[in-house]
Amino acid sequence: MPRIALVTYDPRPKPSKDRDLPVLLAALRAAGAEAEAVIWDDAGVDWAGFDLAVIRSTWDYSWRAAEFVAWAVKCGAVTRLANPAPVVRWNTDKRYVGELAADGVPVVPTSYLAPGDPADLPADREYVIKPTSGAGARYAARYTPEQHDTAVRHLAHLHEEGLTAMVQPYMRGIDLHGERALQFYGGRLLHASRKRAVLASGTAYDADKVAHPGLEPWTPTPDELAVAEQALAAVPDNPELLYARVDLVDGEDGRPRVMELELVEPNLFLDLHPQSVPAVVAAILTAAG
Repeated sequence: MPRIALVTYDPRPKPSKDRDLPVLLAALRAAGAEAEAVIWDDAGVDWAGFDLAVIRSTWDYSWRAAEFVAWAVKCGAVTRLANPAPVVRWNTDKRYVGELAADGVPVVPTSYLAPGDPADLPADREYVIKPTSGAGARYAARYTPEQHDTAVRHLAHLHEEGLTAMVQPYMRGIDLHGERALQFYGGRLLHASRKRAVLASGTAYDADKVAHPGLEPWTPTPDELAVAEQALAAVPDNPELLYARVDLVDGEDGRPRVMELELVEPNLFLDLHPQSVPAVVAAILTAAG
């Protein structure tokens, strides 16, 4: 009987937003595994006692990225961690978007402004500023050239917190066709979803945002599948990935581009895709040996 940790976070005093967690725990236990939800920064956990630790919903990691990566390294040294610690280190810093672009993957054009860099912001288009370490649209906002002063204040706040900023053109295709999330599990396409635009015009960077507005099932096109697979193939050292989510939007040419590659703790949206639960369970059990 494999012993499996589904790694999560402590959201108290609020309830957890991970709707997938109880579903997977029940399904894994029904399949004969000894599965439990474990908080990643609980110092009392003996990670060596698990056959597999699956990072499931560590949704506070972006506030503590260095600490989280250090935990992944320690956990991965005593048990099998999915995804592996080198993947976690690479994927928690969104400068990987630039690396994907250098490898020829179609991505949303991205520039980076580290603390100390001048506020070199677009003057001819609407654009987005967000941190290289972030999730759920935290500290993200969109601006027009006329909102330059507000954008500079946003940039200054990121830099004061020691964060590097990403600057991307606002992809207007999101307003027409939404953002598509292609989920892979056990090396195969699991399912796909589409959501509406997250960043409304005029919404402050520090405002609460709905991370997945208007979520609905989606059937990916051949072009979307090809771009997603190209992005996954470009992950350094070609690691064995238990799970992956590739977020796509349309570029100005109407072709799909990678917005984000989520290899750490992607929401699986199993309430929208309940038919995918058996495939997820089978992949986890196989990974547990």
